[in-house]
Amino acid sequence: MTRPTATDQAATQQVATGEGAREPAATRLTVAQALVRFLAAQYTERDGGRQRLIGGVWGIFGHGNVAGIGQALVEHAAAVGGNAPGTPSALSASSALPYHQGRNEQAMVHAAVGHARQSNRLSTHAVTTSIGPGATNLVTGAALATVNHLPVLLLPGDVFATRPADPVLQQLEVPYAGDVSVNDCLRPVSRYFDRITRPEALIPAALQAMRVLTDPVETGAVTLALPQDVQAEAYDWPVEFFAERTWTVRRPEPDRAELAAAVRAVREARRPLIVAGGGVHHSRAEDALAEFAAATGIPVASTQAGKGSLRWDHPQDVGGIGHTGTATADELARTADLVIGVGTRYTDFTTASGTLFAAPGVRFLNLNIAAHDGHKLSGLPLVADARAGLTALTGALRPDGHRAAPAYVAGYARGKERWEHRVDAAYRAGDVDARPTQPQVLGVLDELVTGDDVLINAAGSLPGDLHKLWRTRSRDQYHVEYGYSCMGYEIPAAIGVRMAAPDRPVWALVGDGTYLMMPTEIVTAVQENVAVKIVILQNHGYASIGGLSESVGAERFGTAYRFPAADGAYTGAPLPVDLAANAASLGMRVLRARTVRDLRAALAEARAADTPTCVYVETETADTVSGAPEAQAWWDVPVAETATRASAVKAREEYDRHVAARRRHL
Repeated sequence: MTRPTATDQAATQQVATGEGAREPAATRLTVAQALVRFLAAQYTERDGGRQRLIGGVWGIFGHGNVAGIGQALVEHAAAVGGNAPGTPSALSASSALPYHQGRNEQAMVHAAVGHARQSNRLSTHAVTTSIGPGATNLVTGAALATVNHLPVLLLPGDVFATRPADPVLQQLEVPYAGDVSVNDCLRPVSRYFDRITRPEALIPAALQAMRVLTDPVETGAVTLALPQDVQAEAYDWPVEFFAERTWTVRRPEPDRAELAAAVRAVREARRPLIVAGGGVHHSRAEDALAEFAAATGIPVASTQAGKGSLRWDHPQDVGGIGHTGTATADELARTADLVIGVGTRYTDFTTASGTLFAAPGVRFLNLNIAAHDGHKLSGLPLVADARAGLTALTGALRPDGHRAAPAYVAGYARGKERWEHRVDAAYRAGDVDARPTQPQVLGVLDELVTGDDVLINAAGSLPGDLHKLWRTRSRDQYHVEYGYSCMGYEIPAAIGVRMAAPDRPVWALVGDGTYLMMPTEIVTAVQENVAVKIVILQNHGYASIGGLSESVGAERFGTAYRFPAADGAYTGAPLPVDLAANAASLGMRVLRARTVRDLRAALAEARAADTPTCVYVETETADTVSGAPEAQAWWDVPVAETATRASAVKAREEYDRHVAARRRHL
């Protein structure tokens, strides 16, 4: 739902007609100038709070956007800055649209997504690129945004709409279709896509783009492809197009019949379990979930996206669920007779590839704002906003004081306590002068942080360790992107998070593999003094995939960062790579930690720093020092059905054993 702000409607310029009537004036601007001015006037509202929808623009300029969006941003900044006083183009300071210079187009999308997640999907950034490779570099970031239901506006340049020369520089020729460009690869990863081939087409397209960005069900990447000639074309725009618009982010209430069925299911259950997903955070439903769990005694397990829905020390919190979950949560899942999914998509990591929820007759109750997710696993749907649905469930169950059986509550409380002892053991460093393990790095960080800190991670072995071990202290502390699990997300996302929360310590935790994917935005953090903290854990290879490779009979092939041996395998000496020196060369302050003692001091120094700071530590591997607890549930990675290597044959036998336990929930 959207509405123009009344004061802006009243301030609309008017002109007289020949009959003495008055009608809105038109404003002559280029398409790019009009789009920038439009974006600066868009707001969202939820629960009485109002904020800018588009908080800034990231951009790398080339011939496909420099004279369009680039010039428009210059023009807009001059008007906002008062450089055009007394002219119709003068704009108020509230119309400012800050520009941020990126180094990689994919990274710019990650930064915008980080900002959007930290802003509860109520605000995001736009990303402008040139045509060709600059545009296609957006694809991975767009997929990540759409998979995670996080809003981002993409404005890639496109080839000439008028085709004065064909082909132009960086154009892909498609012999069978003259209206196709490389930007069409953004269609499947965008929730809305349009190509603006005429100036007047911008008006409906821009409004549709805002609708999708602010829709809690449909939101994700939104792409408006902008041909470079159309960007610079002038048009007489109705001034109403530039009026402030407030888009209300709705909270749909549950259907009465669905709510009644849900209440019956909860009352009949003897071993219920809540699975909290990312929708809890998107809805700001953490307090409602805590109230529901405390009132009913039902334990709460969390997906990667949902972790932090309850504090780690809440009596009903039993930790992560699934392949990277805790023993407590996974055992509850195996014996649950009712699984109450709240804002979860039930990915394979959550369901252990269809093997986790094993009790005969187990049923699913799915509270989700998206009907698509509400009907998964043949569950009872409760299609509603997470907070509204939990509040309604709590209210409906309160009259009879429904609560889980005391023996059930006492049982999972003991399991929770046992798991915390395992966390303590993984964190504990017996020798503070030794090189730390990866869990010990997390343990030192755990000693240091408060609920103000935000931890960002996405790929490698860290997500598993964090999901099992991290003690989340606030609703938004745990920022692990595991929908697309994209290597390279962490550093640019940390910049976006810090921009959204400038007073909070923001940590990007990266392995060496992830760091090498996308360190470029360190330059941006230094340039704008975005005081992120980066922790680089060096283990000389793709350690996570190395472990998986070994488990599926691939013998860690191609996963170590080493010189090739005589047989061609990468099993020689470690590569002489110095990632700390690399980070320093990009302008970042770097602290090297060789021992647990060094690490403790370096992390404390980094947390106190008001400039971008990196802590570099080489970690001991789990091959030589005890690491995190092993996986508590299976994950389906198919193993070669026929092989001559003994390791693959053995892995296939284990695979067949797990596959036999898979079930369809019908």
